[in-house]
Amino acid sequence: MEAKHIMFVCTTCASKWENGKPVGISGGEKLFQQLKENSSNNELAQDFASGFDIEPVSCMSACSQSCVISLASQSKYTYLFGGLSAELSEEEIAGVFECANKYSAHPQGLLPWSERPEPLKKGVLARIPAMPLPFSSKNLEAQLQT
Repeated sequence: MEAKHIMFVCTTCASKWENGKPVGISGGEKLFQQLKENSSNNELAQDFASGFDIEPVSCMSACSQSCVISLASQSKYTYLFGGLSAELSEEEIAGVFECANKYSAHPQGLLPWSERPEPLKKGVLARIPAMPLPFSSKNLEAQLQT
């Protein structure tokens, strides 16, 4: 069974606030909608739609670096990218999807700087190691057989 890949998009990034409440549509919501709408655009997304889900997240605690997205999958590194525009150009959208495809294709999800397309060449806020699989006799048995 192939691991699920997810692009998380912070929807509270670049919010305007009045009296402790958000006003209008945040930059993160705009970015989420733009990526979601273009994820099935064959010209921009290529094979992206078949390998990834795009999910909104209420906050990724990188407010000073908004707008923020994350690429995640089980048993792979998780990447957190910041400093994205709330309104990407077609070229930038294609670059985000291309980077996600590279992430999906690599067994550990590694994205070397030299291989990352714009706009994700800069703005890496974190590369978080994969969680180790929980120890169980079944996992140990499977590892010993390989």
